[in-house]
Amino acid sequence: MSEKNIQLEQDNNEESMSILSRTFITGFVGGLIGSLFGIIMYYFNFSEVSPKSYVLRAWTTLEWTEGWLGDLVSIFLVGIISIAVAFIYYGILKKINSMWMGVAYGGILWGILFIVLQPIFTNVPPVMDLDINTIVSTLCLFIIYGTFIGYSISYDYHDMKLKEKKQEQQQANGN
Repeated sequence: MSEKNIQLEQDNNEESMSILSRTFITGFVGGLIGSLFGIIMYYFNFSEVSPKSYVLRAWTTLEWTEGWLGDLVSIFLVGIISIAVAFIYYGILKKINSMWMGVAYGGILWGILFIVLQPIFTNVPPVMDLDINTIVSTLCLFIIYGTFIGYSISYDYHDMKLKEKKQEQQQANGN
């Protein structure tokens, strides 16, 4: 097989997955990893709240939600919720190819969850009652999460546009 055929085969494999499906995967994986780190931070006392405080314990007080099964279900549910977060970023901010937009997005998400939606989650103390370790560690986690989601989606979008432009130039040149 010639080098040109190998290159064309690689291009076909990359293009077989649309940007929307990659956004879906980015959101799900980002949610899984972010919530896993949130639970680790909770167990090592970097944070007073864990993802299950928002996802499970806010809606049910069943005994199984306190154990490892509650943690696993919370990780999966945050992954599902994170898909919507990723599509919101895709719909609104995908054209901004900057790491700083992802940082801001993570900070905004933190503010929405810990300040705006806090009255819904009665088992989570208000921000003013949280210790500084919880505020700083959760804010940093959300900034990293927002950066992962935002920069991955923006980079993917701009990479796709660059490839489309390159293909148009090749077609215009008759190649």
